[in-house]
Amino acid sequence: MMKRLVVMVLFFAGAFQLSAQNNSDLVKHYEAYYKQMKVQGDVQGIINGMTHLNVLAPSQARKDTLAYIYMSEGKYMQALNTIGVEKSTTDSDIAVEVKAVSLKAVKQPKLAIGFFEEMFKRNANALIAYELAELNLQTQQFTEADKHITYGLANAKDDMTKAFYETQTPYQVSLKAAFNYLNALSVYNKDTKANIDAAVDILDATLKMAPNFNLIQLTKSELLRQKQAMQAQESQPKN
Repeated sequence: MMKRLVVMVLFFAGAFQLSAQNNSDLVKHYEAYYKQMKVQGDVQGIINGMTHLNVLAPSQARKDTLAYIYMSEGKYMQALNTIGVEKSTTDSDIAVEVKAVSLKAVKQPKLAIGFFEEMFKRNANALIAYELAELNLQTQQFTEADKHITYGLANAKDDMTKAFYETQTPYQVSLKAAFNYLNALSVYNKDTKANIDAAVDILDATLKMAPNFNLIQLTKSELLRQKQAMQAQESQPKN
């Protein structure tokens, strides 16, 4: 009986050692595979390699990296499924960025705001302030939006730009012009009847800074259309 027990113990110990060795070999294999996929620029291969590594030897750093790759490829739900949406004080800078950008992309502005605020706390700059201003406008938190607009206008450097995509050909304007556009939106949305002229004045001034700012032309045309419709309605004889 004792002899059989010793044999069984030795068998399982050997099997465990073999399994550990095989796992180590697989990790080395996928580390090499991952590096080669990076050299080749094969994004799906990079994702596959990191996924295998995270299964074989899980770590938060690998999970963060995988989520970041998904985000960079516009696969925002996959990024969030990989990393989750919970807030944690131990989140890496990469994790916070992935959650912020991905939540914004999947139309969850209220959730995204918290992570952009954390990004701003860790590294305050005008680019993050723009994201916060835009998201707070979307959620009608005008006081918060104005706070970030004011910060952005004061801290945006001349070489900072913002890209816009409403035309077939994307274009860029100065970040300061982009903040002025958000300022016009904030003024208008606080009183959509009384503040049309004030908002248009800001848009006109911004257009002088950035003549190629197509979105301003579109917004200005819409505001003037609304003003004309209001005036026409007011001029109607009252019964």
